Amino acid sequence: MRFIIFCRVLGLVLGGNAVTVYFASHSFRLAVVTTLGCSLFLQLGYFASVLFLIWRSSCAGKAGQGAELFDRSPSRDDEHRNETQDVPQRNQTLGISLLLP
Repeated sequence: MRFIIFCRVLGLVLGGNAVTVYFASHSFRLAVVTTLGCSLFLQLGYFASVLFLIWRSSCAGKAGQGAELFDRSPSRDDEHRNETQDVPQRNQTLGISLLLP
């Protein structure tokens, strides 16, 4: 999601919350306090989702490392090892690419 779209959606949610609370209670102070609370709740949700993405990428990295450990067998001869060294290895930055748009 692009940043400008995120800002527009955030503004619509917070503005809609403020208008709804104001028309329901006819209190400007309550509308401001509720909107600030809603903003804090949205920030906590964003922070939790970032932590989840970091956790998920670390689990994916550990799973990839475990597969590489089982892929190596001591019975291979030197010629075969030299051939496998020429093959490009898999990208280890998979977890970082999950965070990019």
